[in-house]
Amino acid sequence: MIDILRLFFIIILLTISLAAYLLVIGALFAHRMTKTQRIIKQMPGRSFLVGLVNFTFFGVIALVLLTLTDGANRVDNTARVILLFPTIAVFAFLGILLSFGLAGMVNLVGERIVPEHSALKKTVWGTVILTFACALPFVGWFLLFPYVSFVGIGAVILGFFQREN
Repeated sequence: MIDILRLFFIIILLTISLAAYLLVIGALFAHRMTKTQRIIKQMPGRSFLVGLVNFTFFGVIALVLLTLTDGANRVDNTARVILLFPTIAVFAFLGILLSFGLAGMVNLVGERIVPEHSALKKTVWGTVILTFACALPFVGWFLLFPYVSFVGIGAVILGFFQREN
């Protein structure tokens, strides 16, 4: 019973820290968040496909680099260090795309669920709702979170290539 309570409190604390992180991203990159959110509203299907293709592409590259880095560990330590930098760069790139994409999705969820509140409350409520929805076993883990991630990543990528009107 104590383990369940400990896990519950850890999830609550991680949700609060994720909300703060997404609020900071939204505050520092307001233009990018607005553009990402607009693309998610206008083209969710296209965003999903672009996100799926790009995540698969960069994920395969990251896994190959990790495999090469692990194999280089047995041969030469210098090769491992050299291969470690592109590996970290690919994972950082995917993390940045995911951060911006999740921030856009959280803002959209908050806007649709509590439209009458301020932007701060919309983001916090969107984070809380999306976090607990994605924590649902199996459906949240394997369907909702990948969908939200792929749509967000695709919207960020499409936002880089779409011209301003």
